[in-house]
Amino acid sequence: MNPTESDQPTNRFTGLAEIYARCRPDYPAAALDDVVAHCRLVPGAAIMDVGCGTGISTRLFAQRGFRVIGVEPNDDMRRQAEAHPLRGVPHPPEYRLGKAEATGLPDGCADAVLAAQAFHWFEPETTLREFHRLLKPDGWVVLMWNERDPRDPFTAAYGEIVAREAHGKALEAHRHRAGEALLHNPLFRNAEVHRFGHEQALDEEGLLGRALSASYAPKEPAAVATFTQELRQAFARFQQRGSVRLVYETSVYLGQRP
Repeated sequence: MNPTESDQPTNRFTGLAEIYARCRPDYPAAALDDVVAHCRLVPGAAIMDVGCGTGISTRLFAQRGFRVIGVEPNDDMRRQAEAHPLRGVPHPPEYRLGKAEATGLPDGCADAVLAAQAFHWFEPETTLREFHRLLKPDGWVVLMWNERDPRDPFTAAYGEIVAREAHGKALEAHRHRAGEALLHNPLFRNAEVHRFGHEQALDEEGLLGRALSASYAPKEPAAVATFTQELRQAFARFQQRGSVRLVYETSVYLGQRP
């Protein structure tokens, strides 16, 4: 995306860290299992989680016994990650200030470099060169996204509401294509994409939080009121026993450094 579309991605989540941590989905266990098996990651392997946000993916991999460093340029998001330390694991995750295109990490430090729900914010070619630098020989890049599945009726209705917001539709179209940069980059081999089902159960307030945690969610009070009213109406139409499901397809793009 060009600068006017991205509106300074580093700053777009300032003020959203708490609601982001509370309302965003995690990633399916099957996807993580696939990453571990495909990349032949052994306990204690080093993973750099770039654009780690509030540490959702960072903690998931640390819980599996890996040494994970989360790199995040937004101070609010990084502080939120640090405020939720993970205890009882062999290697508690660490967090560092850094950008995808210039992480500040040493050469050859990583068995895998991960970007979960983040790579679409980066300049792809510069970032992939940085990831290549960080990786050990035969190490892997892992790009992962939860994308809404419009085949589900409620998920489709939710998507229609959020797509009406400024930049929302353009951003999501860009995000859908972002992983293709890895599939065609000459610095990596054996590139492929794997897909997994996932879902998130939400009560009404959780649904509002999920929607308002998006970077393109409205900020002006009147627009927020309209947005939340539409979401509440969709919730009322589809809820069962006080809950709705957002259905996702989780895409995992993989590429190996020669």
